Amino acid sequence: MGELRVTSQEVLPEAAPSPIADATTPAAPPRRNAEPDGNGPAPSPLPSRSSRLARLARRSRPPRRPRVRFEIVLIAASYWVYSLVRNAVPEQRAQALRNADWIWSVEKHLGIAVEQTVNHAVNSVTWLIVSMNYYYATLHFVVTVCVLVWLFHRHPGRYAAARLALFATTAVALLGYYVFPLAPPRLMSGGHFIDTVLVHHTWGSMASGNFKNMSNQYAAMPSMHIGWSLWCGLTVFALVSAPWARVLGLLYPALTLLVIVSTANHFWLDALGGMLCLAFGCVLSYAWYGSLPHRLPRRVRVPDGRTRPGARPRAGVAARIGRRSPGAADVPEAAESAFPPHAAP
Repeated sequence: MGELRVTSQEVLPEAAPSPIADATTPAAPPRRNAEPDGNGPAPSPLPSRSSRLARLARRSRPPRRPRVRFEIVLIAASYWVYSLVRNAVPEQRAQALRNADWIWSVEKHLGIAVEQTVNHAVNSVTWLIVSMNYYYATLHFVVTVCVLVWLFHRHPGRYAAARLALFATTAVALLGYYVFPLAPPRLMSGGHFIDTVLVHHTWGSMASGNFKNMSNQYAAMPSMHIGWSLWCGLTVFALVSAPWARVLGLLYPALTLLVIVSTANHFWLDALGGMLCLAFGCVLSYAWYGSLPHRLPRRVRVPDGRTRPGARPRAGVAARIGRRSPGAADVPEAAESAFPPHAAP
């Protein structure tokens, strides 16, 4: 019989790395946050406070698809509350006239007190001042509503953030009416300004003529004609691509500024107050959504495989979801489409 031999297994030396493998195999990325003394990984650096707040805002308050009926009720109720509160501000006539005299003296000191000259010059051209009276009375509301409707249909992902900026601008203006009652130039005693609505008998202002008892006469600071028109102009300028439309977006607040001065409804500094209110509204919108409205996605992104409440999924999406196997969740959509429906990759 043959002799059974048991040989001990020799330990082979560790194979040297192949130069071919080294050339084709990507090198492992270096370990990050590793301490050189071998005491373990170092803690990752903390992000800045602003970046953390921005990520938190985007994660907790993503834009949602606006709903038509809710937005109509919200805008109507908000404007009703705004008008109610604005008109409920006590008409402190004596204080408002003193503040108007102070504003006028400040503008004279700064060398910008040209409202009276502009008012008299434009009033000499009847067709021009009458057009400005109607501009002041109507476009303030019409253009703002049109921009809101345009945002709702064409930029639903940015609508909520832009609307919040507009609402915050209007809300902080109410505080200005309480804190700083101000008479418009046309009501100043001895200011020699012309109330163009009364002179030309046009329906041009809720604070003149037959409508003066329906609106607070001494709520000129800040000017929401400037706050709203600047919101409209900047929104259009940031979101449209046609050059002519962008130019119109910038011309609208500039023309509104000329109108409020020519009709003697506001001082230059009232316009500055409206700009500051808009700046506050934009900052609040940025803090809430983590981004300015024009930097948010244009459309509201719905997670894959889910639909909005009450909406029917598209046929192509439903078929793709139905035939997808449980283990194919990680396959990219482009890779799925490269195979026939009944063939497995």
